[in-house]
Amino acid sequence: MLLEVRNLDIRFNLGGGTISNPVRGVSFDVPEGGRVAIVGESGSGKSLTALAIGGLVDRAIISGTIAGSPRIAYIFQNPMQSLNPVMRIRDQIREVGEIDLGLVGLPADTGRKYPCQLSGGQQQRVMIAMALAQNPELLVADEPTTALDVTTQKEVLELVDRLADARKMAVLLITHNLGLVARHSRYVNVMYAGEIVEAGPVHDILYNPVHPYTKGLLSAVPRLDRPKDAFLADIPGVVPPPTDWPTGCAFHPRCALAGKDCTIKSRVECVSRAPRH
Repeated sequence: MLLEVRNLDIRFNLGGGTISNPVRGVSFDVPEGGRVAIVGESGSGKSLTALAIGGLVDRAIISGTIAGSPRIAYIFQNPMQSLNPVMRIRDQIREVGEIDLGLVGLPADTGRKYPCQLSGGQQQRVMIAMALAQNPELLVADEPTTALDVTTQKEVLELVDRLADARKMAVLLITHNLGLVARHSRYVNVMYAGEIVEAGPVHDILYNPVHPYTKGLLSAVPRLDRPKDAFLADIPGVVPPPTDWPTGCAFHPRCALAGKDCTIKSRVECVSRAPRH
């Protein structure tokens, strides 16, 4: 196994006796050359989990184990914020290594340009090139297509897939979009309120979800086979702040199926009552 995360817990002391606990008991694996996703709404703890595996979280109390020490590179959701606006592309890439920009579908003269002279898709390709220049064993793609149009999203993710296959590189995809997970991952971890509420092979989760939160995410994915005026389902409410996680199953305040037990029992009780066949 390339990476094994067990019972990862992240806390921040906010002062005055207030503790924020945005990641709670998270466990997952990334096999060598694997395609693994963590999916959930904003505020669920996905990005913080991804940063923690690379040792990039400061001023936090971290417990649990992260076994394996693969070379990790990151692609973040807004390349314009990651690139230095006053440095030419070639100089930024040279800070981490050397790579042919043609590998990520960029013309040779891209290196002479500044980030503001590139489109969002081109900027993200530069970020992919910088990640690959480090020769990583694990590429963490944290919402890599959020700021891109649909066509460019497809191109960028297909590029990541091709490069990962060619280099036998594992990919950890962080996203809120289960549609992306279906096409670009083989195993998915559904995360809510700092916890993994459901996990399994992508096919199993998509076609036989168990936890109500997973079902809610799936129902919110737009589908082309629905009428144009079809109602698009949503999940009422928002993810609560890490300083105020509900007791029991954290999803119960937003869940139409919640009962008294849900305020006491953990989210795994919901899954265990309806085993996947």
